[in-house]
Amino acid sequence: MSFMKVVLFGCKDTTLHVARSLKAMNICLSLISISPEKGSKQNVAGYFDLASQPLLFDEIFIAMRYDLKSEDDVKYFQCKQFDLGIVIGWQRLIPHEILKEFRIGVFGMHGSAQDLPFGRGRSPMNWSILEGRQWFYTNLFKYNAGVDDGPILDTECFSINDYDTIETMHFKNTLSLINLLKKNWVNLTSGTICLRQQKDDGGSFYPKREPSDGLIDWRDTIHNIDRHIRAVAKPFYGAFSYICEDEFKILRASIFYTDIEQHGFKDRRYGEICDIFPNYKFLIRCNGGVLIVHEFEGLPEHLESGRVFVSQNEKIRIFERNAHGFFDRTLS
Repeated sequence: MSFMKVVLFGCKDTTLHVARSLKAMNICLSLISISPEKGSKQNVAGYFDLASQPLLFDEIFIAMRYDLKSEDDVKYFQCKQFDLGIVIGWQRLIPHEILKEFRIGVFGMHGSAQDLPFGRGRSPMNWSILEGRQWFYTNLFKYNAGVDDGPILDTECFSINDYDTIETMHFKNTLSLINLLKKNWVNLTSGTICLRQQKDDGGSFYPKREPSDGLIDWRDTIHNIDRHIRAVAKPFYGAFSYICEDEFKILRASIFYTDIEQHGFKDRRYGEICDIFPNYKFLIRCNGGVLIVHEFEGLPEHLESGRVFVSQNEKIRIFERNAHGFFDRTLS
C-alpha cells in the first residue's frame, strides 16, 4: 500500500522499532516527532532522535510543541491530507483539529492489566509490575480527543513474569502492536475495519508517576521492593536511595534469600548492606528477606557492610489503592 499517505507519531526507541517493521512491509512513512531538547524537557523515557534515521521516512516534521497545539503544527496537517496515522511512543493526546484531517483516522495502542475501559491513563505497564499482575492487554484503537476512549480494532494479550522489567514490558508491548498492525493492515488501509466501542461505564484511570516516585521505601516488603525496582528500570529514571546524602540508583536486583530460609542476616536493619562480593554486587536486608543488587549507579567507595540506605521517608509519595488492592481509580 505504498500509495497510502501514512504518518507515524513518536519520539522513542519503540517508535524506531515500529518504523523499521513498517518499512520492512514496504510502507512509505512520514514522521511526526520532537527535538532532543523537548524530549529532555518533557522527561521522555526512552527518547530517541528519529530525525537521525532519514532513510526510514519520506518526510520528517519536528513539532513545535509536544501537545501539537501550536498554530504551525495544526497547519502542517491541514496541508498534508494524510490517510492514516499510527501512534507509538507519543505520550500526549492528539488534538481534535488534527484528528479530523485524517481520511481513515489515527490509531494507536493502549494497554493495561485489565482490558479497556479499565486501566486508562498514565504508566499502565509500570503499574502492572507494581501490582504484581500476570497478564497485559495491548489494544489497537482509533483515537478520539479523549483519554484512551476510542473504539477498539483488535487486542492482543501477553504474560508478565517475575523476571520482566519495564524494559521487557515495552519490548513485548511493541511487538504486540506490530503483530496487530500486520494482522489488520489490509482492512485498516482499505477502510473495511470493524470497530468495537468501549463499554460506556467510565472505566478506571491510573495516576501519573514522576521520576521522584522511584525512591525506595525500605519499610516495604522485599517482594514489593523487587517489583518497584523492575517497574522503574531503564529506560526510566530508576529506583534510588541514599548513602551519605548521595543518590544511589539500583538498576537491577533480585531476591536472594527469603526469611523462610536459614540465613545469617535476619538481625540486620532494613536497608542495611549485609555483604559485598568482589565484583561489587551486594546484599541488602529487606522486610522478608535479602536482596542482591546486580547493577547500580553510585560511588563504590560508599559500599561498606553495615551501612544503611536512607530513603528520606517523608519524601515517599503514597499512592492510594482501590477496594481491590490496585492503583487505578474509578471515576464516578
